[in-house]
Amino acid sequence: MASKRNGTLYTGVTSNLLQRVYQHKNGLTGGFAAKHGCIMLVWYEMHDEMSAAIFREKQIKAGSRKNKLASIEKMNPSWMDLYATII
Repeated sequence: MASKRNGTLYTGVTSNLLQRVYQHKNGLTGGFAAKHGCIMLVWYEMHDEMSAAIFREKQIKAGSRKNKLASIEKMNPSWMDLYATII
């Protein structure tokens, strides 16, 4: 999730991406993402097992901002809000 192009980034894990993005977009979450206005889905990965998703989330969070931006730019160079593509 991002606040805007090159803005604040939020990384999380969920078992229901559609529902979680809806919650972020409609102010139904608290914490970091809500505080920083992270309402745009700009990048995501799907995993078959929650343990794999959590492992990957930890890798991403431990990585540099430069690597996070590069991942977004590779998948979504226009920083389009991908929410409409998953509903």
